[in-house]
Amino acid sequence: MTPFAVRRVGEDERAALVVHFLALPMRDRCLRFGMSLAPTVIAAYVDRIDFTRDAVFGVCDDRYALVGIAHLVLENDVAELALSVLPEHRARGMGSALFERSVAQARARGRAEVLMRCLAGNTPVARMAHRFGMSIVSVGGLSDARLALAPAPQTSAMLVEPLAAGACGAMTLGCGLQGT
Repeated sequence: MTPFAVRRVGEDERAALVVHFLALPMRDRCLRFGMSLAPTVIAAYVDRIDFTRDAVFGVCDDRYALVGIAHLVLENDVAELALSVLPEHRARGMGSALFERSVAQARARGRAEVLMRCLAGNTPVARMAHRFGMSIVSVGGLSDARLALAPAPQTSAMLVEPLAAGACGAMTLGCGLQGT
């Protein structure tokens, strides 16, 4: 697996997030958001992201464009995760690297579980959920993939939190989740 520089995406990068989501083919946008959304609705979604509560991670290409995004909503005990990777950057482990970074953040922030909610036909999310040992329950047209998290050691929170929004540093991930 190729390691990717997964970095925290800051509030000042909202426009780049919109560009990323609009670059997704329409079918992928539907899989990412659960329905086909107009560009103005996607822009409104990005405007509502709470960067002080949530964590947004990204991977950039060689032109510094965001080509992979993870949005980790940290509103409750359960952290909800949504991922998107542009088609030309898939099948290289980028989604897994974003997933691993997000799970590490959720654990460090004291969440008990990570949830990925998707349309029942979202094969890429289902494959990822199986790969990382998530339990999947489908009801109607929706599937919930859940991963229970063990509490983080105290040092883990100290290592993850300094990568605050807008930080220039990157965290390179290419290893599997072990012990989760």
